[in-house]
Amino acid sequence: MTLQEQSIRLQDAIWDGSVPLDIRLSPQECRTYDNSDSYLVSLSDASLIYILKHVFYQIQYPRLSYLPFLLPRLHAFFKPFLIDPDVRPYEGWFSYEDVPLKWHYPLGLLYDLFSGAPPAQANGSDGDDHRPPSQRPSTLPWRLTLHFADWPGEQLVQPDAEGKVLHDAFINSVKEADFLRNGTAKGIMSLSKEDSTQLWSAVQQRMYLDDRSVFDPIFQKLLYAQGAPLRHVPLKIYLPSSPSASEPSTGHLRVVQSLIAPSLQGTKEPQTLGAALHTLLPTLFPSRKTPILARPVLHGAVVPLNSQLEGLLREVAYLDGWLHIGLVMMG
Repeated sequence: MTLQEQSIRLQDAIWDGSVPLDIRLSPQECRTYDNSDSYLVSLSDASLIYILKHVFYQIQYPRLSYLPFLLPRLHAFFKPFLIDPDVRPYEGWFSYEDVPLKWHYPLGLLYDLFSGAPPAQANGSDGDDHRPPSQRPSTLPWRLTLHFADWPGEQLVQPDAEGKVLHDAFINSVKEADFLRNGTAKGIMSLSKEDSTQLWSAVQQRMYLDDRSVFDPIFQKLLYAQGAPLRHVPLKIYLPSSPSASEPSTGHLRVVQSLIAPSLQGTKEPQTLGAALHTLLPTLFPSRKTPILARPVLHGAVVPLNSQLEGLLREVAYLDGWLHIGLVMMG
């Protein structure tokens, strides 16, 4: 297999990546059941299967997509069970184990950060968990709670009915990545109206697109704007941290970013992920080559520290042009 064929295969795998979700309405907002009621009875292989406890909605959802795009269909599905049926779809928000999930983070990033699922490794193992697969706790489907009341305003910005807040959040992230790559945001700003519309439409409709043919032509224009050399790598590191006095809630994240050049300072040697992490978080990454205290995770897999950042950016960036890398502690 050639390098180009490997690249296409990798990008296709990331594009097709998904997480099975089990979405349940918050019990405080549901008027039709208690924890002992059975909701669904289905007939399978001549036996009755009773699914207890909650009204739920299951879906296989793309890792690259965003949870708010699900709200209209979830609102329609759960409306008969809502205590307040007049709530509007855009008022919905999601939580996992009582942690509000940031709606402007891609689903794959949220899953990697909060689910507790062990990341995949190049050797096919699941991190530090050496138990047989049958003895490991399952994180799938990922069970989320849907709320339409008590918006957590201190942790989440509320979207609007027209979707402008979500659109602007995504486009601003694209602009920031464009500026870091090229020293200017002319790439995204100079897109034609048709290209801009196609870009956002591809993001919105990711669940219904079988391949990258709609999204890629526009994304490639941004990655290789006017053939300009890469100035900095759009890289964000997500580090779980302890609650503080200002942010006492669980699920707190520290987001680390800085200007990271594609080459090591004063040389033409390519910048590696290990070198960047050593610069940004030397205590967690005392070695540039070997993970000792934490592992970097991208798209559900551990990334080798010797990976070149420019290559990662070209091949496996998220839809907004960023490398969103979560850290998983070892041990």
